[in-house]
Amino acid sequence: QVQLVESGGGLVQAGGSLRLSCAASGIIFDLNALGWYRQAPGKQREVVATITTRETTQYADSVKGRFTISRDNAKSTVFLQMNSLKPEDTAVYTCNAARYIDGRWNIYWGQGTQVTVSS
Repeated sequence: QVQLVESGGGLVQAGGSLRLSCAASGIIFDLNALGWYRQAPGKQREVVATITTRETTQYADSVKGRFTISRDNAKSTVFLQMNSLKPEDTAVYTCNAARYIDGRWNIYWGQGTQVTVSS
């Protein structure tokens, strides 16, 4: 059974930092691309950051220079370091893992963790 479990969310003041973690089980972690997504109330889910199996990273323009995605294959965990947080970063943050096998994508999602940034 595949599980992705996020942690590290919470309430923080603007300008503060949080570090999100997502621990995976039930997958061959180092063969999966990983990503962090977020969804604010009344808005569609958007991609925040992704990291490939070769550790190539991409970021949404809104978080470039403030957020850093990283992975620890030995611990089957992906991280999102969030600095200089803004109220508009408030959202439910969810991690995912994706692997292309036999002509189709296998994609798994965590349950999400709430991040609230107060002004």
